[in-house]
Amino acid sequence: MGAAEVEAFLTYLATERHVSSSTQNQALSAILFLYRDVLAVELPWLDGFERSKKPRRLPVVLTVLEMQALLKEAEMAPPPIGLIIKLLYGTGMRLMEAVRLRVKDVELTRREIIVRDGKGGKDRVTILPDSLLDAMRAQLALRRQWHEQDLALGKVDVWLPDALAVKYPNASREWGWQYVFAAKNYSIDPRSKAERRHHIEEKQIQRYVKKAALAAGIAKPTSPHTLRHSFATHMLQAGYDIRTVQELLGHSDVATTMIYPHVLNKGGKGVISPLDQFLQAD
Repeated sequence: MGAAEVEAFLTYLATERHVSSSTQNQALSAILFLYRDVLAVELPWLDGFERSKKPRRLPVVLTVLEMQALLKEAEMAPPPIGLIIKLLYGTGMRLMEAVRLRVKDVELTRREIIVRDGKGGKDRVTILPDSLLDAMRAQLALRRQWHEQDLALGKVDVWLPDALAVKYPNASREWGWQYVFAAKNYSIDPRSKAERRHHIEEKQIQRYVKKAALAAGIAKPTSPHTLRHSFATHMLQAGYDIRTVQELLGHSDVATTMIYPHVLNKGGKGVISPLDQFLQAD
């Protein structure tokens, strides 16, 4: 089969099977891999097929009361999972940004967290809630104890990004580069074969967020990313401008942030239903 048949198949996926845009793209990538790396055949540029339309979906956002109920249930999670859940909502960080947080990027005095290498490879600064300062100090104190133990056992080495381990050979042992939320147990790095602490497993956070949402009676599908959506929406609800929220979330384009006003109460426009107007008139 050549380019015409491949394009016909991709069009069939969109028009007959009604697959999503991501599924069609996955099929295209698989076909290109098959031809290039297995069959050693170069296909010409494929642009003569109909693409699946990517639906514009509103994010799932919890109300303030739902968020309070979820956080109350999260109090029963083992440490530091409850703290991480609060941090996700209180800062707007993504899940992996939180679990990969390094000691040097927590600014207790300035009440800031520096998010390194976020989506798109960008750094940004977000807020550290005052209500979490004591919990963060306690977590750092515990983490410092583990660090001293790791030094004594010779297992303090931590993974460094961007080949920094070559440029700064001793940095992986320094306190500032350690994960704030490290795993309790050691593990073997599959590449270096070194035994050391990795960061806490992100799946633990996902499980406890779902568990807390069910215990709180929340019917909406709730994940750690829902807390980020809720953070943005509640910030706008509190009167903060869209640009401030954009910077805290790390969005390159304000158009990405503009989805949140659409999920505010009354559509973000203060619209009153004609039914309510009719009842008020009576």
